[in-house]
Amino acid sequence: MVEMTVESVRINLQTSQRVVILKATKQERYLFIWIAHPEAYAIAIELQGTSSLRPLTHDLLKNVISDLGAKIESVVISDLIDDIFYARIVLDVSGRHVEIDSRPSDAIALAVRTKTPIFVEESVLELLAWPWKIMMKRFLRGPKPKRM
Repeated sequence: MVEMTVESVRINLQTSQRVVILKATKQERYLFIWIAHPEAYAIAIELQGTSSLRPLTHDLLKNVISDLGAKIESVVISDLIDDIFYARIVLDVSGRHVEIDSRPSDAIALAVRTKTPIFVEESVLELLAWPWKIMMKRFLRGPKPKRM
């Protein structure tokens, strides 16, 4: 697994699609994951250090996990199947290892709130991680249409 950080959240002005950009911590590799507007907003406001008057969904989840005595150990972007990313939220619940299935966008929104490490399986990176120039060209094109 490769540790990554959230480099930014961006909007493609031609398509209005949002993307979260992950950057490997020890190499020049980027992973772009197209996400929905609510999750992009949730990630962006946390990265900017702002907050809403009331807890957003990811703030609520963070509070519930903490109040139940669990700790988020990491987030893992674990797979890519039929152009859909999969993720796991890894918890320590009183010494017990628990993994929760999640959409990557939700897992990342939670990770930025809890300062939790984000990892990506090497198999996912081998398929989609590229240098910055190539990724920006792909971003400007927008996501490829879903296969039916």
